[in-house]
Amino acid sequence: MDQYTLNLLVVGASFALYVGIAIWARAASTSEFYAAGRGVNPVINGMATAADWMSAASFISMAGLIAAVGYNNSSFLMGWTGGYVLLALLLAPYLRKFGKYTVPEFIGDRFYSQGARIVAVICLIVISVTYVIGQMTGAGVAFSRFLEVEISTGLYIASAVVFVYAVLGGMKGITYTQVAQYCVLIVAYTIPAIFISMQLTGNPIPGLGLFSDHTASGQPLLTKLDQVVTDLGFAQYTAATSPWSMALFTLSLMIGTAGLPHVIIRFFTVPKVSDARWSAGWALVFIALLYLTAPAVGAMARLNIIDTIYPNGPENEAVLYEERPDWMRNWEVTGLITFEDKNGDGRIQFYNDKNEGFAAAATERGWAGNEFTYNNDILVLANPEIANLPGWVIALIAAGGLAAALSTAAGLLLAISSAISHDLIKSTINPNISERSELLAARISMAGAIVLATYLGLNPPGFAAQVVALAFGLAAATIFPALMMGIFSKRVNSAGAIVGMLVGLIVTAVYLFTYLGWFFIPDTNMLPNTADNWLFGISPLAFGPIGAVLNFASAYIVSGMTQEPPEEIQELVESIRVPRGASGATGH
Repeated sequence: MDQYTLNLLVVGASFALYVGIAIWARAASTSEFYAAGRGVNPVINGMATAADWMSAASFISMAGLIAAVGYNNSSFLMGWTGGYVLLALLLAPYLRKFGKYTVPEFIGDRFYSQGARIVAVICLIVISVTYVIGQMTGAGVAFSRFLEVEISTGLYIASAVVFVYAVLGGMKGITYTQVAQYCVLIVAYTIPAIFISMQLTGNPIPGLGLFSDHTASGQPLLTKLDQVVTDLGFAQYTAATSPWSMALFTLSLMIGTAGLPHVIIRFFTVPKVSDARWSAGWALVFIALLYLTAPAVGAMARLNIIDTIYPNGPENEAVLYEERPDWMRNWEVTGLITFEDKNGDGRIQFYNDKNEGFAAAATERGWAGNEFTYNNDILVLANPEIANLPGWVIALIAAGGLAAALSTAAGLLLAISSAISHDLIKSTINPNISERSELLAARISMAGAIVLATYLGLNPPGFAAQVVALAFGLAAATIFPALMMGIFSKRVNSAGAIVGMLVGLIVTAVYLFTYLGWFFIPDTNMLPNTADNWLFGISPLAFGPIGAVLNFASAYIVSGMTQEPPEEIQELVESIRVPRGASGATGH
């Protein structure tokens, strides 16, 4: 059986499974559409949360970012997992005890203000739309290669699949679909990693293989990788940069994780308050299975790519372009790999031509500039082909990449549609709407969100994990502070919450667009994205904590200058935090 047919069968079978689950778990009420009827077992919810969380950024882009940069990008791992600790300890059980369906609903009721609810809806939509771009981009990348279609066609197919199971099933259908998607993606991610770890180190456990000896050279794998990348003018793979920048970026990812609406609403689906905390714990366990493997996948992919270009080592001649391996030919079709023969020798010169210190050595070898470029997003998807693994493994990684992208996209789209139907239409525009009409509005909102996500996926502002990092910064600066103050401060009032969220949103967005403006609007005169131009050296992708501090400060200052919240609101805040009777809380 040829590879295309195998890919089609495996991906098609996984899609049929998702649609079948959606039909079986079709939502029949708003409670099932928004919160799966609040009857999800915490272990099941933990697995669904892990799938919701492990997006295209985690499955496709994270290992690529680690491979491209090395040790410094381990901050993605630390920040994203650390965020779940914050969720488990500070947010999930208290929000579940409050018993609402959506994040804006909690903010609107806690701060006794429709204005606060609407501002929260705006923040939620900005965050979720930004985040979903990466998922649609990831789905397009996977489709374009493995099903041999245009990226745009892949996006349309992915959108159609999400439309069926998300619009039909709502949170109920999405939950059980995500359980299936988790199983697909974790198997798809782990099996190729085991094969490649065995090939390179003889160790079947990728996380241990990363610290084992490289079979061919006898050196520790990371020592070998450091050697080959520095021989080509790249930075040492294990080198670290500024601890301040790394800590700030990690913190941005942590509090951004704890403020992501599509993650938070998963904790509204369990029967009891204690189950919310257990769900977060189980989610960490399921996430760890992939996250402990990702650093090894990144390092081994980087080494494999260099070995395919310089089979006899970087000190010797590169492979002839006409004799390039099949995996390069396959991925060139997608446009995500390019080659330009700058010195006319017919060989693939791959090195860091931006390294001024390496320029003399490159000239001496007759190199006239780097000739080979690849998109970091391809590394996980291409890894089985690079390592010449069996065809069924390649098909499996295709299904896994699509499962990761679609599972998170569905969660994000549900968060958007719930905010529109429940927080805008039901709570603001038409409070007397019937449950049947609200359910219809939720499904129409979901369909509209899918159309918007597809359009943005066709015109993405960057590769998946970069775009996702922007969403984290916005979530860290807006939703997270509002939830924390709503739970732990009786003094913050509606005016303070509204001003805080607006300050966090505007300041963070302005900073991001100022330094990443070229990312969204090419050919503008915005400031270039370099450390020399950043305010106090703070990367735009690490600005979330600064926005959060400004949010907190603005909210407390305004609250201190205005009237205290009503007595019943202060009592409500107190009741949320007190554990008495929590085990019996069921919400509404």
